[in-house]
Amino acid sequence: MTPGERDRRVARARELLAAHPVVDGHNDLPWALREQVRYDLDRRDIATDQSASLHTDIPRLRAGGVGAQFWSVYVRSDLAGDAAVSATLEQIDAVGQLVARYPGHLARATSADGMESARAEGRIASLMGAEGGHSINNSLATLRALHALGVRYMTLTHNDNIAWADSATDVPGVGGLSPFGREVVREMNRVGMLVDLSHVAATTMRDALAVSVAPVIFSHSSARAVCDHPRNIPDDVLELLPANGGVAMATFVPKFVLPEAVEWTRRADENMRAHGLHHLDTTADAMKVHRAFEEAHPRPVATVATVADHLDHMREVAGVDHIGIGGDFDGTAFTPAGLEDVAGYPNLIAELLARGWSEPDVAKLTWHNAVRALRDAESVSVSLSHVRPSNATLAELDG
Repeated sequence: MTPGERDRRVARARELLAAHPVVDGHNDLPWALREQVRYDLDRRDIATDQSASLHTDIPRLRAGGVGAQFWSVYVRSDLAGDAAVSATLEQIDAVGQLVARYPGHLARATSADGMESARAEGRIASLMGAEGGHSINNSLATLRALHALGVRYMTLTHNDNIAWADSATDVPGVGGLSPFGREVVREMNRVGMLVDLSHVAATTMRDALAVSVAPVIFSHSSARAVCDHPRNIPDDVLELLPANGGVAMATFVPKFVLPEAVEWTRRADENMRAHGLHHLDTTADAMKVHRAFEEAHPRPVATVATVADHLDHMREVAGVDHIGIGGDFDGTAFTPAGLEDVAGYPNLIAELLARGWSEPDVAKLTWHNAVRALRDAESVSVSLSHVRPSNATLAELDG
């Protein structure tokens, strides 16, 4: 592609995104704000350029053509019990502060109609997703409370197993979902909360798909056949999405999309721990450690084309109606070339156009599939309105 052709495709991508903006499934800005400035929005005013500290600010969201963002209200999985619940509530509060502070740009959304209304108003629909079942402390009532506060998906695990579900990056525990875990999925269907299967073991993915009568999502996972990392989605699971109605949202994290980056990242993470830091830490001091390691050990660099390879494969296996985008910005230390921050989405769309993707298919990828999945989950919830809330406990169901 010549520079002139590329510029024309990027310009066309921007036009497409103006009509069919990106619904991004996962952005960790709330956790970055917690870690960096303890939610002091005067110190991280995202109405202005924050590129020195963050992947995300409003000018770059606008430049990237983002029309809806699922803000992750993630808390680390080494928080447990009531501490995890409290931290999740603080994350939810932080998203509320962002929306209240920037009403001209961000609109709180809790439904598919809310997403469409925000787009019509020229604002970025702001939804929330809880990342990890540890956030409900084995309580279905807490799950319902999170939904009442606006959380519209929950990732069943993060990097570690929980009592009722196995994680992709932990040793097998209950073999997928326990009986209580299945009850969690049923209760999520009942209230209209999307079941998110990023981070979970393949056994958990299959169990959840067997139980769920509403669409599931993968808020930030790519194709295991393209990059053999346990955080990615096996083909047999992608093949189940059309019958379920679910959406797999490709992530940009280099260690999940570029095979050469898997081993490099493992060693970089070990280096972080050797310095007494959590491997997911992206504060300024932690990034100095990362950069020093990168200087001594050059990093394999993923590109826009790397991510497009995953989307090509996911479209082939699951179908164009069942794919989306979940960048994981501000939740990763490193990003692909051309997708350095939230302004980069037009570069990805330009690459897909160069590969022959049709404009209607791009529109499904960026906007329509995610909105449809949430709308369908809402419809399932309405159909289950006659079902009483479950008050089952972990002890009752799992013994």
